[in-house]
Amino acid sequence: MRLLLKEVSVLGSSGMERRSVLVDDGRIVSLSREVPQVSDARVMELNHGCLFPGFVDVHVHLREPGFSYKETIATGTRAAARGGFTAVCPMPNLKPVPDSLEHLQPELEAIRQSAAVHVYPYGAITVGEKGESLAALEEMASHVVAFSDDGKGVQRTENMREAMVRTKSLGKCIVAHCEDESLLNGGYIHDGAYAAAHGHRGNPSASEWKQVERDLELVRETGCAYHVCHVSTKETVELIRQAKREGLDVSCETAPHYLVFNDSMLQEDGRFKMNPPIRSEADRQALIAGLLDGTVDMIATDHAPHAQEEKDKGLEKSFFGIVGLETAFPVLYTNLVKPGILTLDKLVELLHTNPAKRFGIGVPLEEGAVADFTVFDLADSYTVDPADSLSMGKSSPFTGQQVFGRCLLTVAGGEIAWELEGGEKG
Repeated sequence: MRLLLKEVSVLGSSGMERRSVLVDDGRIVSLSREVPQVSDARVMELNHGCLFPGFVDVHVHLREPGFSYKETIATGTRAAARGGFTAVCPMPNLKPVPDSLEHLQPELEAIRQSAAVHVYPYGAITVGEKGESLAALEEMASHVVAFSDDGKGVQRTENMREAMVRTKSLGKCIVAHCEDESLLNGGYIHDGAYAAAHGHRGNPSASEWKQVERDLELVRETGCAYHVCHVSTKETVELIRQAKREGLDVSCETAPHYLVFNDSMLQEDGRFKMNPPIRSEADRQALIAGLLDGTVDMIATDHAPHAQEEKDKGLEKSFFGIVGLETAFPVLYTNLVKPGILTLDKLVELLHTNPAKRFGIGVPLEEGAVADFTVFDLADSYTVDPADSLSMGKSSPFTGQQVFGRCLLTVAGGEIAWELEGGEKG
């Protein structure tokens, strides 16, 4: 495909600069101030568009194989493209769990057949994600981006230690869902004022940070590359800050909902139920401070779709998990960039540069590179309505919010993965 984008805005060192982008044979041929004179190219005039490198989401749940009634590779990656993501990393809580090369094959085949963007799957740390015997890490290593038991914390210290030793020898990263199950006490929302006032069982912050603390001791011992999923507590932020000061090979992510909401904003609705839970205002502020000082390396969505009947049971009985691929950038741009909390280039760093560098995926926006990019109209505002989403999951805490930033186009691997209807002229 040959594609010419005429005079879009590109974020450069001196702010927004007008550029024309020519794509040919899957790569960016030119990114120039002048409009190239070419024939037989599809021409798009996106005059209000801002061009960004394709975003990278290292934490999604695409549900296939095993749970395709919730989401599929096809629907999830189309939703990703609409959100500006050109690379996603799906977690291994699937059926079969990808704990061996044999069990990984159905997922790899589904990716080959139907992915609209680049998909880099995780392999499981333990067999069946049961936290007992270790998975076939060696035979999966060349086919997965890293190893995780996301959805469950590895409870046995000796198992996590062995996993780190073997993973380090493979040059891979442990991506940890940190949750000490002995501290949960049946809690399903943050153990704070809202839980106390409304008679809910609270999940204490220690259930997260205590396991991070344990794992960091193992990182000191093994030297393993280690990444913490969906950080939600101020204590975790401080632990990771100190670990980085020590020089440990540690990184972490948080998610948009932890940066926008605190537990005083909860509603008696399953779309506010996720794991870990939305926590206190002090935790939210600590996460923002962590973004600003580099402690929190990246933002991932933890896109986790469910069937509607699984999310219609209130805070107590609904399944954990919300959708987020299509709303991540506009929510973050509206709530963090427009008020001046983050700069736009910092947001791009958190959604593209840092996850791409840490996990070795994604490409820069430059001449000669694979054409992975997205174009947003930052001035276009709209109300979040999951009924319009491409994801099969519709449960979003951002429903009804007015946001700025509509995705006009996403190109992945040189092919159009998402295009706003009516976006073409000429």
